[in-house]
Amino acid sequence: MCGRFVSSSPPDELAKYFDVEQVADKVLEESYNVAPSNDVYVVVETGGIRRLETFHWGLIPFWAKDPSAGNKMINARAEGLAEKNAYKRAFTKRRCIIPADGFYEWKKVPGQKAKQPYFIQRADGEPLAFAGLWEVWRPKDTARDEGDDGDVIRSCTIITGQPNEKIAEIHDRMPVMLPPDKWAEWLDPENDDLATLGKLLVPAPASLLAVHPVSTAVNNVRSRGAELTAPIDPDADGQDRLL
Repeated sequence: MCGRFVSSSPPDELAKYFDVEQVADKVLEESYNVAPSNDVYVVVETGGIRRLETFHWGLIPFWAKDPSAGNKMINARAEGLAEKNAYKRAFTKRRCIIPADGFYEWKKVPGQKAKQPYFIQRADGEPLAFAGLWEVWRPKDTARDEGDDGDVIRSCTIITGQPNEKIAEIHDRMPVMLPPDKWAEWLDPENDDLATLGKLLVPAPASLLAVHPVSTAVNNVRSRGAELTAPIDPDADGQDRLL
């Protein structure tokens, strides 16, 4: 799964990296501990224009009674996207990329109750391109042709799949990461070849990623500083110690 990640790149840098034509006015504060229900940057394509937008993390299906449905939909399993009611419409027409500067995963440690967190990023330091889905949710009493979007929520979810050999040592799932030559194919809303799109949902090469243990301070969602990504020696006197 992917329950926490880092978003530290400013929007102008993300726009350049992802070849975005329009950037949303809203600028998010950098966070080294993005958590579910936070707003996050997403790359979408609508009307033939690639945009950098800010969406709610936790997909809210259009048929949901209220926004709380998104609390359980921060991740979508790659297996069966085309069949699941919560995701099949978005998989067909509303795919996105969720930029991240790294993410966290927790590993079970034999003989210890607490899990050890790890920070995972690209070995070259460039942003990760998580494959995602997005949706538009409106209260039932909001007409679709109304001009006021004040009650409309645009939300997203990160697709997860099987891990590569490096991540498998930590967890049995990992976010799907798209290479640059697949971005256009994934974002194109006119592309409804689900069989071909499904073939993009494969583990990123292990060589793409660098992994190291970090402090359990990341467990606290209120902690958001860059120090969270600093490598530690988890075996030093049984406590987190910076390397």
